[in-house]
Amino acid sequence: MRMKGFVLACLLASVTQCVQASTDEEMWQALQKAAVAAHALSYQGIFVCQSGQQSKSVQIRHFFDGQNEFSHNVLLDGSPREVLSQGGDVVIYNQKNEKIVIEKRRGQNMFPAVLPTNLDLVKASYTVRAGETERVAGRDANIYFLEPIDNLRYSYRFWIDSEYGLILKSVMFNNRNEMMDSLSFNQLALVNNVALDWFKPRIDSRKSYVMEDEVPAKADNNASPHWTLKELPTGYRKVDQMIRMVHGKSLPVTHVVFSDGLASVSLFIEPVVNGVKPRTGHSVVGNTSFYSSVAGYLQITVLGEVPEETVAQIANAVVFIK
Repeated sequence: MRMKGFVLACLLASVTQCVQASTDEEMWQALQKAAVAAHALSYQGIFVCQSGQQSKSVQIRHFFDGQNEFSHNVLLDGSPREVLSQGGDVVIYNQKNEKIVIEKRRGQNMFPAVLPTNLDLVKASYTVRAGETERVAGRDANIYFLEPIDNLRYSYRFWIDSEYGLILKSVMFNNRNEMMDSLSFNQLALVNNVALDWFKPRIDSRKSYVMEDEVPAKADNNASPHWTLKELPTGYRKVDQMIRMVHGKSLPVTHVVFSDGLASVSLFIEPVVNGVKPRTGHSVVGNTSFYSSVAGYLQITVLGEVPEETVAQIANAVVFIK
């Protein structure tokens, strides 16, 4: 009898493990569908960005014709700002004083496309579980939690449209379970419009437009002749690198982007300016952690909406080469 009970217990444990594995796989598939839906559906609406005490509304128009993807975001509050993207190319029109600065970027995870289409990095750093169903923007949404496996990243909660799979709401929580950032549709509609007359910036003839120069770094160039990277924080990898001429600086700045699939961290490397005291140490502004240090004659600055330990590890991964 004891043997039969033992066998039965083993069978029940195996079934439970199989059911759990199946459930986990189904949840990851739901997140995978959400990652694809953000790019493959055509939609328009308004979503609200909440960060600390600040709240801003953004109008979005997104269109996919089966081959090409177009998106146009317009900030509706505060200083005018527009973001146009086609595929992986992003152009930002940002008003600064009496000028409009045009910034070119490459693929960013802009809401609702906050999940990468390849979830391997995310699966390595987060666990997933499902929550209840709630209404967002008048639509039913299933809630999914992504919780970090360590203290190098924060947790996320996604409300995913139960019919179309699109993310309707995304919230990030710090390690004290306090809400840091929230993005949520309050208006959303799927569209079939093929006209692209909306895919252009609103030009203000009274202002001058200035292009911010950016030179992509070579794909096989891990660093410069004067610096290299040693071990990065667990789960993070380099996803982009560029050399940028920044207004107000006489020398180019190297910008390196790291990600774990969800969290994004920026590293800036520039020569120390003679007569200017280098910046060192930690700081936190709003939800963003900063860490500054010096390597040789290079000023290192790392920032991101991640724990302080993460930005410190990335800054300390920069090794100066004489």
